[in-house]
Amino acid sequence: MPARLPSASTHVPPPASSADLAPAHRHASLVAALCRHIEAAEQPPSLDELAAQAQMSPHHLHRIFKAVTGVTPKAYADAHRARKVREALDAGQRVTEALHDAGFQAPSRFYEGARQRLGMTPTAFRGGGKDAVIHFAVAQCSLGAVLVAASALGVCAISLGDDADALTRALQDRFPQAELIGADADFERLVAQVIGLVEMPAQSHSLPLDVRGTAFQQRVWQALRDIPPGQTVSYTELAERIGSPTSVRAVARACASNTLAVAIPCHRVVRLNGDLSGYRWGVARKQALLVREADQATAMADTPRP
Repeated sequence: MPARLPSASTHVPPPASSADLAPAHRHASLVAALCRHIEAAEQPPSLDELAAQAQMSPHHLHRIFKAVTGVTPKAYADAHRARKVREALDAGQRVTEALHDAGFQAPSRFYEGARQRLGMTPTAFRGGGKDAVIHFAVAQCSLGAVLVAASALGVCAISLGDDADALTRALQDRFPQAELIGADADFERLVAQVIGLVEMPAQSHSLPLDVRGTAFQQRVWQALRDIPPGQTVSYTELAERIGSPTSVRAVARACASNTLAVAIPCHRVVRLNGDLSGYRWGVARKQALLVREADQATAMADTPRP
C-alpha cells in the first residue's frame, strides 16, 4: 500500500531529531518527506516555506535537497507538475483542466517549456502525437536493425534491435496519433550519419537531438555524453559526477529511460565491479559498442598528429 502523502500543513521533522541514524540517512528521510510535501501541495511551496518546514536555513536545505535528489526543490516541483500533466493528458483529460489540476494558474508558464517537457504541444501530446510530424526510417547496421526518427526539433529516437517491424511498432505505440512519414532523400542522409555513429561510436557527432526528459534525466544524459569514448563509469560514479551520490538507483533509471542509443551513450555505464548490466537494446550490443569504442580510441591515440 502506498504511503499516505502529508497534507500541505504537515510539519516535516528536522534531520537532527533522529540521533541513531547517520547524517546521510537523516537527510534522505528529510528530503523524502519534503518531496511528498511538494507533491501534496496545490501550489509549489517556496524554498523559504520548505526551509521553515525542515527548520533549517534555505541555503542549507537547498544544498541537502540537491545532494540527495540531484535537482533543486524548484526543479523537482516543476518535474512533478509536468508529470501530472502528462498523466492527465494520457488519461484523456482536457488540456486546460490538466494544467489547472497540476497547479499551473497561468497556462502560458507551462507552454513556455512544453516542447522540452513533452516534445510537442500539450494538445498534440494528449492526442498521442496528433498533428505532430515524425520522419523515420529503418536501416541495417552491423548491430542489426536501427530505427531513426526525428521531429521538427531533431532526432527523437534511435533504436536497435533484431526485428525492423518490432522497432516500427514501438515507435507507433509511442506516438499513436502522430503523422509518421517514411524517409526521403534528405532523411536518408541523417540515417547514414546515425549508422556512421553506430559503426564508429568513438567519433564525435553533431546530430541535432530532440532530448525529452525531466531535469534530473537531462543532467544524467549530459553526464553520459561527457564520458570519453573508450572509458566506462559505474552508476555510483555517475551519480557522484552529477553531484547526487545517493541517487544511484535514480541514475540507473535515467539511463534505462534513454531513447537515443549511442548518441546518448548509456552503454558506457557498468556495474561497480565492472560487469555489464542491462541495456534496453541488448547486453550483447552494449558489449560490442564498448569493444569497438575501446579499439577506436586506442587507434586514434596511436595515430601521429600532423
